[in-house]
Amino acid sequence: MNIAIIGYGKMGKTIEKIAKIRNHKISLCYDGTPSLHLLNNSNSDVAIEFSQPHSAFNNIKICIENNIPIVCGTTGWLEKFEIIQKICKDKNGSFLYSSNFSIGMNIFFEINKKLSKLLHLSSQDYEVMIEEIHHKEKIDKPSGTAVSLAKDIINNKMKETWILDENKMDKKKIKNQILILSKRLNHVPGIHIVKYKSKIEDIKIQHKAHNREGFALGAVIAAEWIQHKKGIFSMKEVLEI
Repeated sequence: MNIAIIGYGKMGKTIEKIAKIRNHKISLCYDGTPSLHLLNNSNSDVAIEFSQPHSAFNNIKICIENNIPIVCGTTGWLEKFEIIQKICKDKNGSFLYSSNFSIGMNIFFEINKKLSKLLHLSSQDYEVMIEEIHHKEKIDKPSGTAVSLAKDIINNKMKETWILDENKMDKKKIKNQILILSKRLNHVPGIHIVKYKSKIEDIKIQHKAHNREGFALGAVIAAEWIQHKKGIFSMKEVLEI
């Protein structure tokens, strides 16, 4: 399979490494939005996009419009997600988005959903907080993964959302809200913790990434999966969860 990598930072380089291990050819590595000429000359079967929030929309759009299936892991641009969905449907394209491609994290998403469902009837007894820690180069805050975790809890009608970062920490209790505490430290690929606290007990689930290879592997597996499919997908379809 010929893979175009759009966004050639640390994540893009790790994807390149994993793709080659899995016997794929890298047809294009590009750090900006590729031109139509570049895309056509690359003969890419699929594109994997890990760029920046300000460029993700254009990167996805040009691939869909030129019939190149695209897998996207860039977060922080989702205010335009519905536009991309419409473009993909209109062009009969192939698009797969995930806020986190780690196989372990996608299983963690399901555990988080199950836990919030089980605690739904007792939701008023628990204060819910999400903590996410990433490297200092990560631009969006909170992480897309933390937002996804919060939305899954909210969809189970447990809480509303309130976003915090380390510079705006408010320690007072906020009823019916999820606290998302974001921290940016050196050399941290990604840690996500969901905490439920009550007068009688604490419950905590955590996912810790040791490096970027888990995210890269999931993205390449997603690219393999979407190659001959049409539609809008997530890692749920890839992993059948």
